[in-house]
Amino acid sequence: MDYQKFLSTRSKARNPSAIRALMPHMNNKEMLSLGAGQPNPETFPYASMSVTLKSGETLTFDEDLFKRSLSYDLTSGLPHLNQWLRELQIKEHAPPCKEFDLSIGPGSQDLLTKALEMFAEPGSALLVEEPTYTGALSFLETQPVDLVPVSTDAKGIVPEDLDKILTNWPESNPSGKKDQARPQVLYTVPVGGNPTGVSSTLDRKKRMYEVCQKHDIIIIEDDPYYYLQFNTPRTPSYFSMDVDGRVLRMDSMSKILSSGIRIGWVSGPKVLIERMNMHTMVTNLQPAGVPQLMAYGLLSQWGHDGFFKHVGNVANFYRERRDLFVECMNRHLKGLAEWCVPDSGMFCWIRLLGGITDSNELILQKAVKKFVLAVPGVAFMPLKNETPCVRVSYSCIEKDQMDEALHRLATVIREESEANAIN
Repeated sequence: MDYQKFLSTRSKARNPSAIRALMPHMNNKEMLSLGAGQPNPETFPYASMSVTLKSGETLTFDEDLFKRSLSYDLTSGLPHLNQWLRELQIKEHAPPCKEFDLSIGPGSQDLLTKALEMFAEPGSALLVEEPTYTGALSFLETQPVDLVPVSTDAKGIVPEDLDKILTNWPESNPSGKKDQARPQVLYTVPVGGNPTGVSSTLDRKKRMYEVCQKHDIIIIEDDPYYYLQFNTPRTPSYFSMDVDGRVLRMDSMSKILSSGIRIGWVSGPKVLIERMNMHTMVTNLQPAGVPQLMAYGLLSQWGHDGFFKHVGNVANFYRERRDLFVECMNRHLKGLAEWCVPDSGMFCWIRLLGGITDSNELILQKAVKKFVLAVPGVAFMPLKNETPCVRVSYSCIEKDQMDEALHRLATVIREESEANAIN
């Protein structure tokens, strides 16, 4: 593929950092370096590190690797962790494009914003699901691009809608701009959608990929909930069917190891990963060393089979919570709202009934007064249009509080519905 046509002018202008380009040589013990501007690790007060797991086991870390983790290192991350993750991608996804590259970042959010910026040519348009992740929307609002929503339903993003938009461009352009070039990039959260909680089926993914082939679209596959699928086997990723090299995949440790260690990774075409690495070279330089070592120490001890066992347990944890939450919704919200039962992740997208057309004020003012919180749906709408929907989450609320929280939400909806009936 010709990736140059997808890149923004700003991304194309980036060049490798002269000093960062030398980093691959810095850990060669035969190299005599006069070029390093690194502080001498002999001055660092830390001598060693160990971590106690909930199982009672204690992880200790190789002395040389710990020492290395305290210093500057490769832009693409600790090589040992990078290789472990690459092997994971091959085992889990078996990508058809064998020559993919991989880079680690301080959380997938950091990598996602760099990917979006890489494609954000001023005046261009970018395709996004409706509704979609508010963190991506908040970043895109700062970029000189127009967003083009693609509809979703209970089976995920709708391929026919994407095809219709692209085939009928520019008449289908929601901005009304007739001279705007057709979008070239699609952003999607295909599993456990944030905010919807639903996933694209395998058939949907295959048809979406065909539409993207037809119109030459790059897919940003933001998949932090991939390992939180409640059904087995897991639905294959876009990355697993990418014969062209048009998928840029984001993964995250936040939902399966720790959100605080801030580790994500991006996999995809070497040209695109290289551009993102150049962005990192001139901003945060690299992902932090100590969290990477913490992750690698655990993952290398588990092995890939141990990792798969762990994520299976995590998925079961959230599935059990989902089941309890749905029971509570059936008890309190029937007749007041509609929803699709989540098949992955942490969220449920609820459409309020009773003549409610905008959930924003209802949640931010009336629900707060009843001491119950949810996220108004407008936060997830690419064009910020009114919506009767809200996002609720079952991930952290205590099981004995689910029932009361949904009872309070039901009271708010019922009072608003009765007021609408009177008016």
